[in-house]
Amino acid sequence: MLQSRGGRPPHPRPLAKAGRRVAAALVVPAMLFTAACGSDGSEGSSEAATKVSGKVGEEPKLTVAEDAEAPDKAAVRTVTEGKGDKLAEGDFVRIDILMTSNGQELINTWKQQPEGASAGDARRQEVLRLGEAQGLPEPVAQSLVGERAGSRVLIEGTAKAIMGDSINPQLGIDGADSMVWVIDAVASAKTDAKAEADGEQAASEEGMPEVKANEQKAATITVPKGEKAPGKLKEQVLIEGDGPEVEVGDGLIAQYTGVKWEDGKKFDSSWDHGGATAFQIGTGKVVKGWDDALVGKKVGDRVLLVIPPDLAYASNPQSELAENTLVFVVDIVGKV
Repeated sequence: MLQSRGGRPPHPRPLAKAGRRVAAALVVPAMLFTAACGSDGSEGSSEAATKVSGKVGEEPKLTVAEDAEAPDKAAVRTVTEGKGDKLAEGDFVRIDILMTSNGQELINTWKQQPEGASAGDARRQEVLRLGEAQGLPEPVAQSLVGERAGSRVLIEGTAKAIMGDSINPQLGIDGADSMVWVIDAVASAKTDAKAEADGEQAASEEGMPEVKANEQKAATITVPKGEKAPGKLKEQVLIEGDGPEVEVGDGLIAQYTGVKWEDGKKFDSSWDHGGATAFQIGTGKVVKGWDDALVGKKVGDRVLLVIPPDLAYASNPQSELAENTLVFVVDIVGKV
């Protein structure tokens, strides 16, 4: 869903605005889905108007009754109950999504492979903090609260019932159109949104910006005066963590602060938006400099990054950061 098009890093666009933009991309009519909980998650009740087949983790298949009608209130059903921890607001969750419209598949993360990926490679998934819409319709974003990790849930209703007044008229969607979402809670993590890297911070290497950590606030980053911006990606681990290694496809949970090399001005920080944020790493969901540098790092690391435009937003000339070299301090506080 989220493409690297510029905006508030590390996300391709601002979370505050992403809600509108992603919602616009996802506001589409979908098939009615009425399913009962299956004991093994392979299929809904035979009496249901619509069935879902396939186990959690596998691409679901929908079969819709011809006379099915979408309910005028968003309905959430547990198709399969997982065996993991119970999910609560504030938890970070990595999810797969299937969404269809009148028999047409519109979103399917099971088919979203990064460019150049081979079969078996990590696919593109979404990572969110429960309790925050982050671009998903509210009934969808809230559907996993109270479920267990490993669950599959179904959200059905009219487009109006699920999307409310955020339906994009340019997509030709009527509020009475039917809509369905299938969400798999692939993995979850309970990470404090105020967490930060802990340990003695190393001094910045020669030619690298200086970093002053400010407890529970955006870091102060000072770009060296008179230094030309490097043309290649530069990185330095300022604090070494002892947590698990970050792998391609993980949902990375991080605090970050970013400034522009050219004027040293801050353009964003997770601390300005409620604390730690999460995003999938290594699959092209964020700027390439993040994918290249943060895969292989460990939970607990504090990493200083200097990212040239070609590994940031140069490919998106509409971005206000398209021509800038970006400097980040990233605390990796968890993964999911």
